[in-house]
Amino acid sequence: MTTYTVRPIGRVENGITQLRNVTWEDVESRIVVDPSFAEGLTGIEDFSHVLVVCYLHLQRKMETGSMLVHPRGRLDIPPVGVFATRSPRRPNPIAITVVPLLKREENTLFVRGLDMVDGTPVLDIKPYLIRGDQIEDATVAEWLWRLWDDT
Repeated sequence: MTTYTVRPIGRVENGITQLRNVTWEDVESRIVVDPSFAEGLTGIEDFSHVLVVCYLHLQRKMETGSMLVHPRGRLDIPPVGVFATRSPRRPNPIAITVVPLLKREENTLFVRGLDMVDGTPVLDIKPYLIRGDQIEDATVAEWLWRLWDDT
């Protein structure tokens, strides 16, 4: 297979250095975009939410082997394929999160709920679109409801 190289456009700043015991919904982060890409943020403040694509730089890339995981490591939930989860353990450690955009100051976006640690490379930012991104009749797996009910 062909290998591709991507260049981060910025990084996350929030002072969070570990993943445990963090209530991500409350975390306010800054996405500091490289000044050479700052012009690309023009007009982003007209959107209430943005989709942030990040590279999970601290996550070990999944090599060959089983592609099954127990969601959140819970053995009471049957294993499912990694592509049926949001597990960070995947062949390409890339994350996508939709977050509210609080404000923009030049090349910095202020957001809430971005579940990324300090220093996480940001690969892309896109506006959240209410037509196209929002799917009203979407469904999820039964095991996910169990996880959500337990949190």
